Amino acid sequence: MTALGAVFRPQLPPERLRAVVRLAEEVGLEELWLWEDCFREGGISTAAAALAWSERVRIGVGLLPVPLRNVAITAMEAAALHRMFPGRAILGVGHGVQDWMGQVGARAESPLTLLREHLGALRALLRGERLSVDGRYVRLDDVALDWPPAGPVQILAGAGGPRTLRLTGEAADGTILTAATPPDGVRRARRLIEEGRAAAGRGADEPHQVVVYLLTATGADAAARLRAELAAEGLDSVPELGVAGDAGAVAEAVRRLTEAGADTVILQPTGDEPDPEGFVRFTAEEVRPLVP
Repeated sequence: MTALGAVFRPQLPPERLRAVVRLAEEVGLEELWLWEDCFREGGISTAAAALAWSERVRIGVGLLPVPLRNVAITAMEAAALHRMFPGRAILGVGHGVQDWMGQVGARAESPLTLLREHLGALRALLRGERLSVDGRYVRLDDVALDWPPAGPVQILAGAGGPRTLRLTGEAADGTILTAATPPDGVRRARRLIEEGRAAAGRGADEPHQVVVYLLTATGADAAARLRAELAAEGLDSVPELGVAGDAGAVAEAVRRLTEAGADTVILQPTGDEPDPEGFVRFTAEEVRPLVP
């Protein structure tokens, strides 16, 4: 079955999060995703609060920019969330927006090398291993978690370019694709991910989850709001990108992404969505029944 969720966008002030989480829990939303966007809201702090305010809904963070984070800190925080809220935290890491990384003095000369080293060390630490690493960016000297997760933890990675997509297949447990990914882009991503998995000798016993954001507008002025956001991102000429309309139209757009290879589709409201709580209710109560 296709997993379906929605995004709490960080354009909203953090004090709005509690009401959205409580509603997501009430209406049976499967997944609520958060973003660590500079310079808005921290991913781990908001995820911890959202998990504490709920009992069932899974909380995703897509994604934590690795240039901002020492891998030991990422591992400590991930392990704590998974021990306190077993099975409900979904964490993704990635390059981050390079202009933002430059603003804080954290831009890496080789983002791909950094992500590769971070993924390898992070997944090993979360498996309870003790590490000494002397990489280009990741350096650890006899480091192990005192409180590793009680069971296996999946770490996803954001990707867009071919080399990063192959890397996620090789070194991550899943891949997060942005809302700039149409169905053909999902198919291409799947092929590149599988190339990375094959190169690493990863078989069918290690499934790889693909999560795709779908820019979605519904209600009054939906088409205009969608067009405006795509134009602002320079994406208005990309076919089959985003969806505006009622639950049926949104479910059809979800179907196209899943047929292309997505396992999870996360509905991403426009930045000017007038009713974030209503968007969550729409996702859970109107779209979900139409998605197999």
